[in-house]
Amino acid sequence: MKTEVKKLDSIKCELSVAVSGELVKNKFEEVFSQIAKEAKVPGFRPGKAPRDVLEKHYAASVHEQVLKELVPDVYNQAITAEKLDVIELPQIADVKLDRNNLSFKAVVEVTPEIAIKDYKKQKINYKVTTVTADEIKKQIDSVKQSRKTETLDDKFSRSLGYPNLAEFEKAVERQIFITKENQERQRIENELIDNLLKDLEFKLPESLVSRQAQDMLRQTKLDLAMKGIPRDKIEEEEKVILEGIQPQAKKQVKVYLVLAQIARKEGIPIDEHMLAKVMEFLLREADWQEVY
Repeated sequence: MKTEVKKLDSIKCELSVAVSGELVKNKFEEVFSQIAKEAKVPGFRPGKAPRDVLEKHYAASVHEQVLKELVPDVYNQAITAEKLDVIELPQIADVKLDRNNLSFKAVVEVTPEIAIKDYKKQKINYKVTTVTADEIKKQIDSVKQSRKTETLDDKFSRSLGYPNLAEFEKAVERQIFITKENQERQRIENELIDNLLKDLEFKLPESLVSRQAQDMLRQTKLDLAMKGIPRDKIEEEEKVILEGIQPQAKKQVKVYLVLAQIARKEGIPIDEHMLAKVMEFLLREADWQEVY
């Protein structure tokens, strides 16, 4: 197999591939054998038609089937040989096939080269989470208002599923603590990501941005439908919605690519858990500084 890679820009390559000899010949023989078993040729029982008759009746079908099976196999071997980190399905062109040779060109989007800065030991300023008496009182007052009650006692607490008033107050405190902890965690993660992306410019693969935008569009349309907005109204606004979510789609793709590069550097698998695992790694490696 002969391969040649031509860089079109920072994220697109043209891969030229050519194979010849036994690989192509064997594939033709394999496909002819498959077809011969079930071929229905007038005057012959299935599987008994001579090769020259099969050639006459099924040459075009065999040629098409060989292309369907051989091009993907050869393409995958080529990108592996060239160590191309391909993002999206290729655009195949200039395909040529005969009984001995196959050649084609494939334009592919690849992961951009990102000049990522030092991502370890990032400074993180954090506050120890505390819950004040005023915050507990405010939450309890909110419960009283929603329940339209004045007498907040053990009986009322039991009606909410707690053994007594003290346990209810502890539960309120825990709830506030967890909420504040989650908010602080989200703030820290956002700050950490913003620091990673700062002054980091690279071309984004259009296919990834488009796919992310479409996913966000579907979710937005579903959310609007759940709010009772008529379907025709949502469809009318689709173009505006899509334009509005483009910046966020681009940012999410950028974040993914940066975190994926860190994952590769640190030996973290690129799978559905990658983003969470990289964030955990970055948080462990960060330089934590308590502020008061």
